[in-house]
Amino acid sequence: MICEMQVRNYSPRTIQSYVSMIAGLSRFYNTSPDLLTTQQVKDYLQYRIQKHKVSVSTINQTIGAWKILQVDILKREWVDFQIKRPRKEKKLPMVLSREEALRLVNALPNIKHRAILTLAYTTGLRRNEMLGLKLPHIDFDRKQIRVVDGKGRKQRMVPVPDSVLSLLRTYCEAYRPKQYLFAGYGYESGKPYSASSFLNIVKRAARKAGISKNVSPHVLRHSFASHMLEQGLNLKALQMILGHHSMKTTAVYLHVTNFDTPNIPDLSQSQEQ
Repeated sequence: MICEMQVRNYSPRTIQSYVSMIAGLSRFYNTSPDLLTTQQVKDYLQYRIQKHKVSVSTINQTIGAWKILQVDILKREWVDFQIKRPRKEKKLPMVLSREEALRLVNALPNIKHRAILTLAYTTGLRRNEMLGLKLPHIDFDRKQIRVVDGKGRKQRMVPVPDSVLSLLRTYCEAYRPKQYLFAGYGYESGKPYSASSFLNIVKRAARKAGISKNVSPHVLRHSFASHMLEQGLNLKALQMILGHHSMKTTAVYLHVTNFDTPNIPDLSQSQEQ
């Protein structure tokens, strides 16, 4: 299964995730996965939903791993083992106001933490894209960052404001990063900053800034997208900056963007007349 996904150019992260899901399924029944029935898989998914409250995304990934096993590895007809994917949850993204975002990125005194928060908010990078940044990815002359997506297969150029580049220069002078722009501490100094550490500084900054919303690194990305639309950036340009494959994904931010209120007719005046 690993070989098949490598040939198909799946990312290491996806391969690890899919193999782990099939292994979990096999352990649950203490049976080789090629002997499992479709009904057993459905029962397992129902158990995971009820017992562990797993997300729709996790269920979809498990079904994807099951399909690769049945169709690509075992060469079976998918129609005989098909499991319908659940409907996606239609939740609007949580965003911060511009004032809240500025309070958050300036809440912590440590320059490394401030640089991470500021760069995340002003570029809209995904968490894994942020943590995977290396020094050669920053083009100070062209005021851009070359971003490699979380799957490691696509690249795009993202503009960076002058003020953020200045902050990054100051940070680099203070910390002298060697490989990753934001590296771990101590024995992990040669490794990228961890996802848990990133989450912790976002949470700490939110508390210090007096923000009661459930803020995460992805909320900074959502806020960036919403605020860029408020500033007049067109949807296609935003799609390219965010690295979305579909315009529909980007269009979700139209529902949470605070555009200037149009001139709505005053109904009270018309009633008086």
